[in-house]
Amino acid sequence: MRNKEWEPKLFTLVKEGIQQQQIKKDIISGIIVGVIALPLAIAFAIASGVSPETGLLTAIVGGLVVSLFGGSRVQIAGPTGAFIVIIVSIISSYGIEGLLIATFLAGIMLILMGLFRMGSLLKYIPQTLITGFTGGIAVIIFTTQINDFLGLPGKSIPSEFIHKLIYYFSNLGQLNPWALGTGLFTIAMILLIPRITKKVPAVFAALVLVTILATIFKIPVETIGDRFGAITFQVPHITFFNINLETIQTLLPAAFSIALLGALESLLSAVVADSMIGGHHRSNVELIAMGLANTLSSLVGGIPVTGAIARTAANVNNGGRTPIAGIVHAITLLIIYMVAMPIVRFVPMSALAGILIIVAWRMSEPHVFINSLKINRYESLVLLTTFILTLLTDLTIAIPIGFILAVILFMKRMSDGVELNPMMFSKVNDQMIFSQELGEYDKRIRIVEINGPMFFGSVFHLMQLENKLAPGYKYLILRFRYVPIVDSDALAKIKIMLADMKQKHVKVLFSGLNETLTAKFLKQEVVDESVIFPNITETLKYCHDQLK
Repeated sequence: MRNKEWEPKLFTLVKEGIQQQQIKKDIISGIIVGVIALPLAIAFAIASGVSPETGLLTAIVGGLVVSLFGGSRVQIAGPTGAFIVIIVSIISSYGIEGLLIATFLAGIMLILMGLFRMGSLLKYIPQTLITGFTGGIAVIIFTTQINDFLGLPGKSIPSEFIHKLIYYFSNLGQLNPWALGTGLFTIAMILLIPRITKKVPAVFAALVLVTILATIFKIPVETIGDRFGAITFQVPHITFFNINLETIQTLLPAAFSIALLGALESLLSAVVADSMIGGHHRSNVELIAMGLANTLSSLVGGIPVTGAIARTAANVNNGGRTPIAGIVHAITLLIIYMVAMPIVRFVPMSALAGILIIVAWRMSEPHVFINSLKINRYESLVLLTTFILTLLTDLTIAIPIGFILAVILFMKRMSDGVELNPMMFSKVNDQMIFSQELGEYDKRIRIVEINGPMFFGSVFHLMQLENKLAPGYKYLILRFRYVPIVDSDALAKIKIMLADMKQKHVKVLFSGLNETLTAKFLKQEVVDESVIFPNITETLKYCHDQLK
C-alpha cells in the first residue's frame, strides 16, 4: 500500500484492470451525472455573479482533472453551492480578477496540504463547526435567490444579510406572480418526479419542462438570455495573473477560506462515497487533485472547484464505480456546452432560483442542525456562533473564530474532565473503595489519583491540591496511572508545586508513570529517579519504610 499512497485511483484501477461490463456502467452513469450537473453548474455560476459559461467550464475542467488524478473512485467535482457566499464576497471586494487569483492561490494551498499529508488532519475539524457554517451558507443561498424567485425588478440588492431582508420585505408589492408561480412549479416538479420515476434526473427534467412551458405560452418571466444575452461556446484561453506580494497578502484570507472549504467538502464527499461503495479513498491524493483542478480552473477563467456530494451520490446510485464515470461526465458537459448553449437562454431565472432553493434546503439539513443543538451547551455555542457569524460577516471570519472557540471549549471540557481523588486513611469515609484496594496505611501519607491529561488548561487543579488535603502529612503520592500526557506548562507547574512542598517538608512521590512520561520527567529534570515508582504498592512500602 505504501507505494500506492501517492498514486491516483484511476492509475491503480487501470493497472489492476477494469472489467468491460463495469466500463459500460461507468459510461452510462457519467452521461446521467453530466445531465444532472448541467443545470446545477449554470445555477451556481449565476448565483455566484458570473456567467453560465463560467459554471460549465468549471464543471468540465474541475470534473476532468479530479477524475484523472484524484484519490477517490467515484468523486464528481465541480462548482457547488457552498462556494456561492465566498465568491460573491470576493467579487464584490476585489472583482473577477481577485477571484481568479484567490482561486489560484487556494489551489496551491490544497496541493501543499496534500503533500504535507494534511488530509487525515481535517477529520479533527468539529462537526458542529461544519454544521454551523453549512447551515449559514444554506440560508444565504436562499436569501440570494428570493429576488429572482419573486421576480422583483430591483438589481442593486444590498449584500448585507439584514439589509437584504429589509429590502425584500419593502419590495414585496412589486413581485411578479408569474415568476413566483414558475419557481413554485419548478420546486413541485423536483419533489414530485422522483415519486413517479427515478430513471429521469428530477432537476434536469423539471428545468426542461418549465422552460418548454414558459416558451410555448410566452410566460412573462426573465430568462437567462434576457440577463446575459446570447450564450455560445467559446474556446477557453489561458489567463496569467499579475501577482505580487501585496496582492498575495490581500487575497490570502479569501484563498484560505476557499482552500479550507474545498478540502472539507471534498473529503466529506469522498467519505460519504466510501460508505456507499465500501471503498477507501486516498485523502492526500484527493487534496492534490483538487489543488490542480482549482489552479487550472482559475487559469481558464473558472470559479472554485470541490467535490459535490449530491452528484457523487448520483454517480454511485447509477452504477459508477471508477473515475471513468467522472471523465464521461465532463465530456458530456463539454458536448452540451458546444452544441446546446443557444437553448439555455430560454431557461427562466425563477426556475433556477427554485432549483437553488431546493439545494439550500437539502444543504441545511435542518434535522442535523436541531439535533446538534441538543448535545450540550458547548456544542450549541460553537454551532450558533459559526452560524450567526456566517450570516452577518463571512466565512473568512466565521470559520477561524468558530474553530478557535471550539478549541477553547474543548480545552475547557478536557480540564473539567480531570479529576483529583484524594485517598484518605480511614475505611469508613467516602473513599472506602480505595481503602479496600490498598488496605490501611500511615496517617502521615496522602494519596491523590489523577485522571485525565495534564495540560495548561487543567493543571490548575494540581496547584489547588493543598487546599483539598487534610493537614499533618509527610508524604504525598501522586498516582499517574490514568494520565496519558503531560505538556510543558503542566511540567512547569509541577516543578513549582514540588518546590512549595519541599519548603513545607513534604516529600512528593510519583506512582504509575508510563514509560513516555517517566522519560519526559527525567529529561526535563522535574524529579530524580528515586521518587518514581512503577505502582502504588511499592510506593506505599517505601513510605512506610521511611516512616519507621
